[in-house]
Amino acid sequence: MTEFMRSRWLGGVVVLVVVVGLVYLLFGSSDDGPGKGYSVKVERVVSPGGIEAWLVRDHTVPITAIEFSFRGGAAHDPKGKEGLANLVSGLLDEGAGEIKSQAFQAKLEDLSIRLGFSVGRDTFRGSLKTLNRNRGEAVKLLALALTAPRFDAAPVERVRLQVLSGIVRQSTDPNFIAGRTWSTAVYAPHPYSRPAEGTSGSVKAVTADDLKAFVGGRFARDQLIVGVVGDLTPDDLKPILDEAFGALPERSDFKELPKAEMAAGGETFVIEKDVPQSTIVFGQPGVFRDDPDYYAAYVMNYVLGGGGFSSRLYSEVREKRGLAYSVASYLNPMRLAATIGGGAGTANANVAESLKLIRAEWEKMRDDGIDEEELEDAKTYLTGSFPLRLSSTDRIARLLVAMQYHDLAIDYIDRRAGLIGAVTRDDVARVAKKLLDPKGLTVVVVGKPKSVKATARAPKI
Repeated sequence: MTEFMRSRWLGGVVVLVVVVGLVYLLFGSSDDGPGKGYSVKVERVVSPGGIEAWLVRDHTVPITAIEFSFRGGAAHDPKGKEGLANLVSGLLDEGAGEIKSQAFQAKLEDLSIRLGFSVGRDTFRGSLKTLNRNRGEAVKLLALALTAPRFDAAPVERVRLQVLSGIVRQSTDPNFIAGRTWSTAVYAPHPYSRPAEGTSGSVKAVTADDLKAFVGGRFARDQLIVGVVGDLTPDDLKPILDEAFGALPERSDFKELPKAEMAAGGETFVIEKDVPQSTIVFGQPGVFRDDPDYYAAYVMNYVLGGGGFSSRLYSEVREKRGLAYSVASYLNPMRLAATIGGGAGTANANVAESLKLIRAEWEKMRDDGIDEEELEDAKTYLTGSFPLRLSSTDRIARLLVAMQYHDLAIDYIDRRAGLIGAVTRDDVARVAKKLLDPKGLTVVVVGKPKSVKATARAPKI
């Protein structure tokens, strides 16, 4: 068996061990009911070079997962160069330092190192997962990718063509069209209205100098957040942090954007598309992550439409009447805007009635709140299911990054159940009255909906 085959085999064998071991290690067991037995130690580690990370030790398997992010994502792309951050994210592992693209990829493959990058509106994210025996080489490759990406012409054009092909495919996707139209109608001219992947014109306009300037100006220690989970101690981690991130500049050129003012409240936009089923997107201003009412809104949304089969929207729109094949609501607390919204998919003939029922449930929640059984069921699910979402080292490492990004305390995992458990029916009623306005929902429908009239012209996307 080759070294490559042995590494891949080992990686497969440990999956079940990781899932079982991590859930037990991090959350243990409890006789106090769902959500009462969380017990996890998150350690703050600071390297000799001053780089901070939050660490959860897991000595059950010889794996290290590093998740990190830099504040500032696609919303910070220069006007006319939308898609720049996204293009960078696809090119950082396409060669760095003296190692060209194919050789860089071969090293990752041969050593079973998983290295990846992605971009959101507000952050640029990266992840590294490796067997401990290959950790030294993995960290070196990560450091090179962040500080010395090559951006050679051939891989740049190959990745650019991949992005452009994706943009063409998305241009006919009803879900993409609905989401982009909603964001443009609500957020324009704020950068949140722009597509993270860019447009054909903006992606073509990005040059190699733009890519290099992005890396040089945006990847810096003052905007860095790091979470680590694995078979290592704080003393093991300290030199790793310095090797991975120590060569980054101390300060970036990041500048915070203004808050996004939401417009188009209550408008309905219809984009005619010759398809048998319509896609619906709806939403309005929501609640930020640091708002004291966040957990009340979280519980409320679970009952309204975030609880899958048990939610009111699912019950009323799909289960009782069979009007939609999918319907749900969600909270989306971004850095510069917060929304409560949702989506549905239904036959063109059912759009009008589906929207009527969605607004009716919005109004019912606003006026009547939830009953005691719904409250307790929501709490039980939201606390009891939490450990199942953290069944791998990289998922937990991502949570550590999110905790720091949202300024949650280092003991958040232990306190989370209590925060949800403290929500009362009165809290939910107050938040529902503050947030929910059925007449203020901005709605986008893509398809050929019957008996649905647009109240405004859809913006160009």
